This record gives sequence, C-alpha cells and structure tokens, in this order.
Amino acid sequence: MSELQPGDKAPAFTLPADGARDISLSDFAGKSVVLFFYPKDDTPGCTREAIDFTEHLTEFESAGAVVIGLSKDTVAKHEKFRDKHNLKVILASDADADVIGQYGAWVEKKMFGKAYMGIERCTYLIGPDGVIKHIWRKVKVPGHAETVLKAVQAG
Repeated sequence: MSELQPGDKAPAFTLPADGARDISLSDFAGKSVVLFFYPKDDTPGCTREAIDFTEHLTEFESAGAVVIGLSKDTVAKHEKFRDKHNLKVILASDADADVIGQYGAWVEKKMFGKAYMGIERCTYLIGPDGVIKHIWRKVKVPGHAETVLKAVQAG
C-alpha cells in the first residue's frame, strides 16, 4: 500500500473510544477531523500533546473541527489518562493497529540499537469532505497543536 498523501480519501474507521462508545470517521462528515496518532497514554510527550490539543479544543470546535487522539492503549487506559489530566479530546483505541497501519503510523523504530514496531507521532487533518488536507509526520510536540489549529482555521 502506498503512503497516504494530501488529496487522498481518508481511510474509513470505526473504533471504540472513551465514554463507552464507538466512533466512526463518517460520524463527523461535514466537519474537519484532526486525527493525532500517539505512542502511549500517560507518557511525557503524549500527555503534553493531549493537554495542548485539549487547551485549544474550543478554538478547534469554533473552526468546525473535532479532535481525536488514537493509540493502541485500551479504552480503560484512555479513560484513566483522560480523567487524570482532564482531557477533553476524544481518545480512540486501535488495539490491533489496523487503522494505525492504514494511516502509515505503524513504523519501525529503534531504541538502544534495537528495532521494534511502534506508533509514529503524526497528525492528519481531514477535511469535511473526508479528504486528507494536511499530514504532519515525526511530530515534535512543542507548538504542534497551535500549528494544526492554524491549518484548520485557514480552511
């Protein structure tokens, strides 16, 4: 499968999410969707990223966007993470990494010289028409939520 690019139709998905619900990309038709992939609940970078998106959530919503964080963590872990840090973004669980793989976020990583598979921190901006408008790969957390917000506001 070739790597997704802006202009491609975003892969459809239905996943369990916090709040004992399933969410589907189609639930948000007509809205922009900020879909951020992150490695693990309650780790420093992931916590900062989720808090940053939460702090700007009203601005995202005013611009017609919904924000969804996605990792392999279980819904139960997501709910603990959400409650501990008062997160307001939707947290979806992809335990099998099917959606993570479809979006090209399941990648080989290296730590201490050992290769392993894991989630690349990346963000997709999906337009109201379901088409990918922007992709940020290998995201550095500081300032990222603000960069994405500017892209959403720019339309």
